[in-house]
This record gives sequence, C-alpha cells and structure tokens, in this order.
Amino acid sequence: MHESVEIARAESERGEVVLRRRTSGLGADVFELRVNGVFVMDTIETGTEIELAGVALDLVPDPRDVVVGGLGLGFTTQRVLADPRVRRVTVVEIEDALVRWMREGTVPHGPGLLADQRVRIVNADILMAIAEARSTYDLILLDVDNGPGYLVHQDNVRVYEQSFLARCGDLLNPHGALAIWSADAAPELLVAMSAVFGEAVEQKHDVLLQDRPETYYLYLARVASTS
Repeated sequence: MHESVEIARAESERGEVVLRRRTSGLGADVFELRVNGVFVMDTIETGTEIELAGVALDLVPDPRDVVVGGLGLGFTTQRVLADPRVRRVTVVEIEDALVRWMREGTVPHGPGLLADQRVRIVNADILMAIAEARSTYDLILLDVDNGPGYLVHQDNVRVYEQSFLARCGDLLNPHGALAIWSADAAPELLVAMSAVFGEAVEQKHDVLLQDRPETYYLYLARVASTS
C-alpha cells in the first residue's frame, strides 16, 4: 500500500476534517476521511455503509422519503438513490467542507451523486435537524460516528439516547424504519431502540479491513403496525 497524501483539510469550531488519497495495490485511488485524527471511512471497504441502506430499504414497503444522517463519502446515499421507489433524500451533514469537496469533485464521484435531483443537502447538526424537522419520513439512516463507543464529536452521545431515538420515531410514517451504523457492538443502543419501538434488531456484518477481519453492526427498528 502506497503512502497516503493529504489532498484537502478544513477547520471548524469542532476541529479538523481531512481527506487523504493513496494508491491501492490494484492501482486505484483510495480516499480516506478523518475527523480530528479519527478514521471515519475510506473507499476500500464500503460494504456496510451500503448495507445500512439496503437492509433498511427492504424493511419499508414504500420508502419515498428518506433521511440520511451523515454524508461521509456518499455510499449510503448512493445506495438509497439506487432504489427506484425513493422520491426524495435529505442528507444532513454538519461539515460544510465535506459537502463542498463532494460537489467540487475533490471526491471524484461526488458531483454525479449530488447532481441527482432527488437529493437535498442540509448543512446542520443531525440533532438540530431532527429536533426542528416539520416533515415526516419513511426511513431515517444514521451514520454520524463510528458508533456510540467511538464518537467523532462528544455531543453526538445524544444521538444514541432514548429521547433522540423517540423523536426519530415521531417523525416516521406508518411502517417506517430507523437504522443506525456502528463499528462495534452497542447493547445499550439496542435496549434504547427497543424501548422506543417495542422491538429492535442487531445485525452483525463481517468485513475484511486492510487484510484483517472486522465486524461492524447495524441496529434496526420499525414503527409498530397499528392494524
């Protein structure tokens, strides 16, 4: 694996966001995103970001209106847009620099992704966006950290608390669903989601990350049927 080089950096009141590029053994460019020195994701292993959307979309009979919390490098949003049932995707991203790098092509696949007319970018904290939302949605996908045990920003601890999860539940249409990505098992999150929705599921997903096995987790809950 070749040494990575920094291609973009931004500072905000939350710290620094850095985009790095390296060449893989297959010759393709690999992009890596770090926030305050913490690895967030790269473009080598994107399977569980894609599965976050794919598994959740399968839970919802008519996912027309979707919220994605966390733009990342766009792979969750890309999978959502691949579903022809989807009519609108609201992507909430706190780091305006990341949105800019995607729009400008610093991340090469970014312009094509964000040019989709179904996509609306909201440059805001997911906590604020959900608190102030006035619409309802069919599906809410959250990937704003490496999970509750590996927070990118300390304030994000509230994303995994029962009060915030309940607010997400209030915004979901009948038969809607909430899905959350985590880099590690989060039993307290499972308990909190179960308390809000009546039932929640933990799914393990094994991946090969830089030649070492890892297990990532998805947490899923559906709005209880009223019938």
